[in-house]
Amino acid sequence: MKGRSILQYLMLSVRGVAMGAADVVPGVSGGTIAFITGIYEELIESLNNINLGAVKVLIKDGIKAFWKHINGTFFLFLFGGIIVSIALLANVVGYLLETQPVILWSFFFGLIIASVWLIGKSIKEWNAGVIVSLLIGTGVAFYISTIHTVAQGSESWYIVFSGAIAICAMILPGVSGSFILVLLGTYSVVLDAIKDRDFMIIGLFAIGCLIGLMSFARLLKFLFSKFKEITIALLTGFMIGSLYKVWPWKNAFGEAIVTHSDGKKDFMMANVLPDHFTGDAQPGLAIASAVVGLAVIVILDRFAPKES
Repeated sequence: MKGRSILQYLMLSVRGVAMGAADVVPGVSGGTIAFITGIYEELIESLNNINLGAVKVLIKDGIKAFWKHINGTFFLFLFGGIIVSIALLANVVGYLLETQPVILWSFFFGLIIASVWLIGKSIKEWNAGVIVSLLIGTGVAFYISTIHTVAQGSESWYIVFSGAIAICAMILPGVSGSFILVLLGTYSVVLDAIKDRDFMIIGLFAIGCLIGLMSFARLLKFLFSKFKEITIALLTGFMIGSLYKVWPWKNAFGEAIVTHSDGKKDFMMANVLPDHFTGDAQPGLAIASAVVGLAVIVILDRFAPKES
């Protein structure tokens, strides 16, 4: 794996902070942040290095060789940023979702639009296979975004299962791991565990995440090595489809789907035009926020070092 300066490692942690903040929001994917900031393929490659071969390196050559083999410093700074972000920003993001939802969703809407443009233009040849892959990705993400049914469960095995499924979504650009947790009925369980420092639930969820990462990363590595253009088109489609979920103006409908430990209830949301929004539509601020989100991605693409 490539070497980095201290500044580059700190910037890697910043990417992790952004990924963690995105993963807290149902509808936004940390994988999108990894993809647009140029570390996605290295993340997948590094995850694939954690295998039986790594254990053999540890036994034969020691900890230093093992650490280098798995790209350990990369994980330390990236996942350090993710963990710190989730721990510190879960309440902040929750507060913004409750008090300034239009502004927050507008920011992510602009961010994803810019991401679709930047990543889409990296596809060198638009053939039939690439176009079909783009359409499939768009359709799948759109369908996931429109699902209105949820399961329920807080048993230990179900928390592990939820972690395995959600982490697969979290590392896919455009597919929200948090939203998958909402569908599985464990979003409030996991988020409350983070807020309350319930390390039993957090540990079970982390085990599930580890299982999901180790299996799914291998599939992604295969796809990138054999069908890179088609895979990028599929992931771009995921982001296009997710735009439905991050549309800024939403009205609540139906019965509560999630009830938190403090009694707060979350509802399924239906997209509406600004003039049908039941709250303060704030069109000017929404547009400005979307422009800021778009500008963030353009600036990252222009000035951030490419590390994938």
